[in-house]
Amino acid sequence: MDKLSDKILIVDDELHIQTLFQRILAKEGYSVDGASSAEEALKRLEAEWFDLLITDLRIPGLDGIELLKQAKQFNHTLPCIVLTAYGSIDSAVRAMKEGAFDYLTKPVNNEEIKLVVRNALELHRLTREVEILRNQIKDENKNFNIIGRSKPMRDLFRLVKLVANTQTTILIQGESGTGKELIARAIHNLSPRRERPFIAIDCGALPETLLESELFGHVRGSFTGAVANKKGLFEEADGGTILLDEIGDTTAGFQSKLLRVLQENEIRPVGSNKTTKVDVRVLSATNKDLKQEVEQKNFRHDLYYRLAVVPITVPPLRRRSEDIPLLSQHFVQKYCKQNGLECKQIKATTLRKLLDYPWPGNVRELENVIERAVLLSPGPEIGPEALSQEHQPEEKFQELLPEVAKGALEVIEKEKIQEALQRTRGKRSHAARLLGISRATLYNKLKRYQLSH
Repeated sequence: MDKLSDKILIVDDELHIQTLFQRILAKEGYSVDGASSAEEALKRLEAEWFDLLITDLRIPGLDGIELLKQAKQFNHTLPCIVLTAYGSIDSAVRAMKEGAFDYLTKPVNNEEIKLVVRNALELHRLTREVEILRNQIKDENKNFNIIGRSKPMRDLFRLVKLVANTQTTILIQGESGTGKELIARAIHNLSPRRERPFIAIDCGALPETLLESELFGHVRGSFTGAVANKKGLFEEADGGTILLDEIGDTTAGFQSKLLRVLQENEIRPVGSNKTTKVDVRVLSATNKDLKQEVEQKNFRHDLYYRLAVVPITVPPLRRRSEDIPLLSQHFVQKYCKQNGLECKQIKATTLRKLLDYPWPGNVRELENVIERAVLLSPGPEIGPEALSQEHQPEEKFQELLPEVAKGALEVIEKEKIQEALQRTRGKRSHAARLLGISRATLYNKLKRYQLSH
């Protein structure tokens, strides 16, 4: 984000402290305003947008901690840095427990000021981006129940919407943990069958005989333990959708029987000589390359072409790293709520580590990591120390991380600006309000991204 758009409010009753911060930070390209009391600061915060609050703990009227609390009412994502005398560290720690980003001790060090301010503004930028995007995609993806705004996910959503209204069979492919079942549920929810059952079964978890019984049913006495007739899942799902998960792990014998079901639209319970017509849409999913399995004669080629009339591939998380901030904050909210905790924020340094990790376990692994981090973070923020050692990237890569995060988020930011301008027919003031930024900030971004609106 352009530094010229970053606006900082420094609150201190000592004018020379205000002047010192204005001199240091103005050279860095920031816009810095001053206030001498908490009451004056609150009036400014109510009337104007600021990206960062820097306040002394001891100021006339309300103290710095109470100012911090009330400032959040105007901008709940506003980061705050507190200033304290050397002998009042305990007060600064208390302020951080109340949500302060960091503290600086007087006399302040110029380089430390620059570093802490830069980190605080980066956190604010990332938090705002995540919040804006989350609100904007909530309605767009309400039928998907999937978090994602990267190009691979937008392409996937478009394909799902195109095929959902049809009756065709669909093969959903992707690595473990990418959300294949969520895509299957989205297809069902967007289809005319949405009011009928959606049933998923893990085909790889059951032996062939038991899998046949589960899907097609059985009659009493057909095998040991069959003490009564049982209706299969195909009958249970009649009129709806069935997902055959891990279809690539099934045996040749089962594949032959499934092919017949797809060809005839009828099932035969185990041990019966009668068939029953069923109206079920079949979706299947696998983490294997089924084409390769066909070539290696591990999977029937005729069944493959029946199942894969429309193949859909769910991208791995490493190919949609732009979604990591959005997903991470979603999981933070989920597990804070689940455990009765106040919602925490993810530190910028933590987010950079998450962006650099390759995520072999995909979204499922990210969710597990965030759940653990929420439980291991006692304060209002989730720091990198809450991540397990394997999720701590090598030190030599750290210099690349800011650019990874910056590049991913800038792509999203540019797109959202274009969408806002289209929705407001090019009216910049209206677009700025829609995006939650000032008109000056929008002008800076238009210039930066060379947008012609």
